Amino acid sequence: MPTEEPSVLDVVKSRLKFWDRGPKVEIPPLPDAPVKGRKKAAPARARSAGPKGEASQAVQPAKPVRAVKTAAARKRAVPVEEQPAVEAPHPGLSVPWRSLLALVVALSAQTSFELRNYHFAIFLYVLAGLLLAWGMLRKEWALAALPPTEPRQEALTYRRWPLLLSVILGLLAFITLGKPVVDNLFTPLNVTLWLLAIACFAWAFWLPEPKPVGLWDRLKEFFGRRSWRLTITRWSLLVLAVTAVVVFYRVYRINSVPLEPFSDHAEKLLDVYDVTQGQTHIFFPRNTGREAIQFYLTVVLNWLLGTGLSFLTLKLDTILCGLLTLPYMYLLGKEFGGKRVGLLAVFFTGIGYWPNVISRVGLRFPLYPLFVAPTLYYLLRGLRTRRRNDFIISGLFLGFGLHGYSPFRIVPLVVVIAVGLYLLHRQSQGYRKQSILWLIVLALTSFFVFLPLAHYWLDYPDIFGQRAFSRLGTPSNPIPGVWWQVLLSNTWNALKMFNWDNGSIWVHSVPYRPALDVVSGALFLIGAVLLLVRYVRQRHWQDLFLLLAVPLLQLPSILSLAFPAENPALNRAAGALVPTFLIVAVALDGLLANLEASWSRKGGKALMWIVVLALAVTSALQNYDLVFNQYREEFDKGSWNSSELGQVIKLFGETYGTTDNAWIVPYAYWVDTRLPGVWAGIPNRDFALWPQDFASTQSVSGTKLIILNIADTADVTTLEAMYPQGVLSTYPSATKIPGKNFLIFFIPPAK
Repeated sequence: MPTEEPSVLDVVKSRLKFWDRGPKVEIPPLPDAPVKGRKKAAPARARSAGPKGEASQAVQPAKPVRAVKTAAARKRAVPVEEQPAVEAPHPGLSVPWRSLLALVVALSAQTSFELRNYHFAIFLYVLAGLLLAWGMLRKEWALAALPPTEPRQEALTYRRWPLLLSVILGLLAFITLGKPVVDNLFTPLNVTLWLLAIACFAWAFWLPEPKPVGLWDRLKEFFGRRSWRLTITRWSLLVLAVTAVVVFYRVYRINSVPLEPFSDHAEKLLDVYDVTQGQTHIFFPRNTGREAIQFYLTVVLNWLLGTGLSFLTLKLDTILCGLLTLPYMYLLGKEFGGKRVGLLAVFFTGIGYWPNVISRVGLRFPLYPLFVAPTLYYLLRGLRTRRRNDFIISGLFLGFGLHGYSPFRIVPLVVVIAVGLYLLHRQSQGYRKQSILWLIVLALTSFFVFLPLAHYWLDYPDIFGQRAFSRLGTPSNPIPGVWWQVLLSNTWNALKMFNWDNGSIWVHSVPYRPALDVVSGALFLIGAVLLLVRYVRQRHWQDLFLLLAVPLLQLPSILSLAFPAENPALNRAAGALVPTFLIVAVALDGLLANLEASWSRKGGKALMWIVVLALAVTSALQNYDLVFNQYREEFDKGSWNSSELGQVIKLFGETYGTTDNAWIVPYAYWVDTRLPGVWAGIPNRDFALWPQDFASTQSVSGTKLIILNIADTADVTTLEAMYPQGVLSTYPSATKIPGKNFLIFFIPPAK
């Protein structure tokens, strides 16, 4: 079949695209003209002449010059899965000093951001970018290849009766999940109907797969052997070492970092207490509303561990959520380059100050990345392997994620954008209709899981959307300026949080510092550049999506238009840590691969290990200081010592047989009077005694205890006049922080 000749424009464009390392377009010779530098080829039929082994040498035709095809012809000729994804590092290269120098300069730039020398930091990052471009032109820093796309077609088959049954059960569940049958409560009946509806819908579309060897089968085979051989590889030792380091960073000093709860924890513990009293809410309306997963998980942990309705139980709950995110970081890393990318993603996410802090604080923050990671993993794998079952699993995680933390409500939009990007790129050729159908299956699966909240949304639309819509602006809280200008400002501030300033909220950050450490921050920007360049050259949708996923998952923070001071917020942007640390891992893996290929095999490996260990140790040490020193100090200064007030009340109760005669006088910007009861083992009591109610205490018999703020001299005067026999003393706080001492007014029985 004749090929098309290149135009002059094709040749010029080929020469100008210096970033394209593929074959250049050549002008083909005239039909009868020999290729320059070669003899005219013999006719093809002459190959059969001559003895074996000689004819092939004598009549080998000249290699034809590559003919140019139109874009459509090239796409037809080269299947998607065969197109090169990356430039493989050249074996035997010299040391990639340009890339190493770019990394060193980038680390210096990020250090300058830490020191708030912003102009110098920007200059150094520009210099690092130029060095990086030089290294990329010399193929010193190439990213790992993306896994190939699988050519699979699946017809839209389904099981009729399970589908019909899922619709019937779903309607029954929907009716019994809210008014008029019940009011915002899970019951054995509606939960059973709901879970059966989910299971039937998933079964209706689930495709049978080869049955994997189960754990029980492997155990039987293992214990049935006459002898056992344990194989320990260097990779397994490395995985164990990374796991040990990560677990240490997440659980070390859990009792003291952070030390004290604050008002949000009081609200959470009251919600958990409600569950233990049979109030099994679908949506918890207290304090502008909360989704349910954390409260039920806390009840289960308390039942398993016996840690009580306490701040520690809340922290164990969220730490567990943070740890459960990490296996999917590993799997996502494999989707973006292999198991080394996955392990690097686990390491940097596991020790990182940002994910560590939001996991330790005991609030719902880590539920956002916990469900983002598996939702995106099964979606990306489903689009690559074209397996319907992955879309069903992704839909399950998407639906349950909506029961976790309010910012997750942005993820359905992220899923739609991901599929949209896929459909716009060549990787979806021949599979676009199928992908749209599987997206519909994903959406319907997630809706079945979302069903309880859907009914609550229908019953109480104002409460369900109150927290989110209050940030977008209301008549009582208008946007302070032109909305699009505030939006642009918020977007810029959110994008700066990784390397520049993560905001001022001491609850879940060290104020005014970057969200990433020096190593992760430098690798994040380098990785973003590498992915962007690869996307320009290869046009693979997955590279573009990984970059766009960062700001998309930050939208719950960016859209705080009525309260721009709350942006950036590491909690509302927590889902963005998933693509962020994937970019960090992808970048470092690319450098390590090229270091490994440099010099001799042993020399390259040694250089690779030196670099990775130096970066890992540097990152680990800084993150240790950020979490266990800087964050701890900031949190201790910002929170009140409710535990010490609780211990005083608890001791009073043990001494005098009751805590009913103990009170706390509220004071502006002081301790939440519900929290000391948590420490005293009374999580459902508010110890507040307002000044206008002082006289009511006179009718209470027995010894009394009243705790006051150290600066509340006016109420002290009133109480001393009311109880002349009372004894006033100062309780010295062990924190040694100014303002944390408090007053104890002890009132013995009147004689």
